[in-house]
Amino acid sequence: MRGMLLASACAVALFTSPAVAQAQDAADGDAQSREPADEVIVTATRRAERIQDVPLSISAFQQEELTEKGIVGFEGIARETPGVVLNRPTQNFNNFTARGIATNGYNANLQSSVAVYIDELPVSTIGNTTVVDPTLFDVERVEFLRGPQGTLFGSGSLSGAMRILTKSPNLSSFDAAGQVDLALTGKDSFRQRYNVMVNVPLVTDTLGIRAVGFYRNEDGYLDNVGTGIENSNKLINWGGRVIALWKPTDRLSIKLLASYEDSDPKDSSLTSPNLGREKRRSNVPDRFTGKQTIFNATLDYEFDFARLTSSTTYSDFDQKFYVDLAGTFNQAIAFGLDADAYDKVWVQETRLVSQLEGPLQFTLGGFYLHRRRDVDYFYRSSPQFLAARGFTGLPDQYYQKLYTYQNSEELAGFGELSYKFSDRFWLTGGMRYGRLSAQGFTEAGGYLALTVPTTTPAFCANANYLVAALSGCAGSVFRIDNPYAAVTGVKATGSKPSWKASATFKPSDAITTYATFSTGFRAPIVNARAGAPSLTNPNDIIIPYGATSDDLKSYELGAKARFLDGRVTINAAAYLIDWSNIQAQANRQSDQVQFATNIGAARSKGFELEMGVIPARDVFLGLNVAYNDAKITKLSATEAAISGAVLGHRLSAPRLQGSAYLTYGFDLGESTRATMAVNAQYVGGFNSSFPNTPGNPNVRLATFGETDEYVNVNLNFGVKHRKLSAQLYVENLFDDHSIVYIHPEAFFASRFGTLRPRTVGIRLGYGL
Repeated sequence: MRGMLLASACAVALFTSPAVAQAQDAADGDAQSREPADEVIVTATRRAERIQDVPLSISAFQQEELTEKGIVGFEGIARETPGVVLNRPTQNFNNFTARGIATNGYNANLQSSVAVYIDELPVSTIGNTTVVDPTLFDVERVEFLRGPQGTLFGSGSLSGAMRILTKSPNLSSFDAAGQVDLALTGKDSFRQRYNVMVNVPLVTDTLGIRAVGFYRNEDGYLDNVGTGIENSNKLINWGGRVIALWKPTDRLSIKLLASYEDSDPKDSSLTSPNLGREKRRSNVPDRFTGKQTIFNATLDYEFDFARLTSSTTYSDFDQKFYVDLAGTFNQAIAFGLDADAYDKVWVQETRLVSQLEGPLQFTLGGFYLHRRRDVDYFYRSSPQFLAARGFTGLPDQYYQKLYTYQNSEELAGFGELSYKFSDRFWLTGGMRYGRLSAQGFTEAGGYLALTVPTTTPAFCANANYLVAALSGCAGSVFRIDNPYAAVTGVKATGSKPSWKASATFKPSDAITTYATFSTGFRAPIVNARAGAPSLTNPNDIIIPYGATSDDLKSYELGAKARFLDGRVTINAAAYLIDWSNIQAQANRQSDQVQFATNIGAARSKGFELEMGVIPARDVFLGLNVAYNDAKITKLSATEAAISGAVLGHRLSAPRLQGSAYLTYGFDLGESTRATMAVNAQYVGGFNSSFPNTPGNPNVRLATFGETDEYVNVNLNFGVKHRKLSAQLYVENLFDDHSIVYIHPEAFFASRFGTLRPRTVGIRLGYGL
């Protein structure tokens, strides 16, 4: 069946493109047949340009396309973007891989290799940090830029950048929109999603406000056999945003934004296939929650020669990272972590973008980011386990409390210069020079409980909880009279440039070709427990200092074509990436402590293709396909020993992936139109991590595996009458249960992510 579906997708392939905007809404509210779309305008280079003229691989999704395809979050964007995989162990954990640049899908302690922006705010941080899933309703556009984007988007964009651009208020007319999405997953999991938007021009053409609200209540579909809770991975998510726009003159505009989102999954979505379908296990629910507040002020001023933009953003993000770690010791003891984190982020970017009529164009800017992250680590046993072993002396179930915070800063200047020698040929060069720093601190207080010195036998004296619990020191009495002293960590700093150079040639008005060279790097890392031995095995790896910046060089050739007045579009790119001094995650096996290290080098090469065609007035056919080959090419024996990497090992990305999309529309009567659509996505299997054990490279890593090759098919049938719409849909039509993610760490008893089971639903909309 998979082979037949893939063959069908490839047959449809001669015609695809998520980068093609799709004309579907009727003028003046009347329904229309499918016609060639207007050309897509993007701001990936910080100026408005036709997507066909930008010498980058970009997939762009406008709100109409998101609505038509039922894309409400990161998963749908990854499905429609060639060369991109979303590693998603559970709700609020989203780690994109682009063009094979990943050593595993989790990237604990590592800066993300794909930067994610909501307007001007970078929301992606490190791999094991909760990131709230944004609700993609009433957005202007989503842009996914593939390849390093360091010159304009900083060190976090090693292999790409994703931008979510919200809609500004309409100053001339009142508007409103809403959507209700009701669905059933499996037999008894009810999903509810509600969205609403109101736009009010307070002073016509001068002052307006736009407000968006959303609420999601989605029953889970996994049964937790450890807690006894059915459908345990329930999600409650709600929030909204308000945007005010003031244009006192034709040249000046000021936009103010305030947004809030509260995402509260009640348990993880990782499963244990050996327990049966849709089963997971943990002693208590694993919680990954997030509450994010964002305030932004953006000022735009139009000079005769350039546009000045100043964007100031403050973000407050509270998160919970509560995990059952008992899998570390095969459930032999109660062991878990309750970590509360609090991020306060200040971002300022100022840029000047030229609007010259001559051949020269430029972008100049400065960027500053300050982030303080407080993390309170509470390591726990359980009241039941403590009572069963006769352990006393602890004030509660927590045997260790540690209060920490980290300050990180990024200061950068950037610029791009483009010169048109003719309408057919131009060159672009860019550079960003950034200085980054990070420093960790331990606050005074907290404690590590140790047994009293008189405990017998001798090895049970002055033992920590893990040693006492694993060694059978029943009846031990713990003391907590040794609070932590304040400690100032080593300050990690780094400064280096990112470069970009491209040549663009248009052999005709319909075809654009380009060659681009670009570089990228990530900030250096200091491991939080650098120098610390294992509490359970002192002969295991001593946690290293950290990881220095990695280095990436990308070479790309591309072509973009638009024929027959937009009825046919083709975007293609081939790339070669050299990635050296790679930052990689590893885990000490005796206690699963995470750490970052550097290893030799890798090479990634491949191609991407997006195509779209409107063969008839009522039909749209599309396909995207990507091939990638990314392998370790350089590795020392020391690097292999500490990381578990192997020379020639394929990195954590599928070799082949793609999706096909078909829509057919027809009239049901005056001002009423129906649309049928089918989408099929194929993703090949890929490695979950390095194959060998850190510290013991001759032993296969117990958690190593390869995800399943799978095909996911979605169907929908929609009817639109003026501003009213209704859509019946089926997600995961064949109820595929393939494993799409494998967690690389042993502390989770349930480590596998699967596709959401078949979901059947209806969307009712107004004004969309």
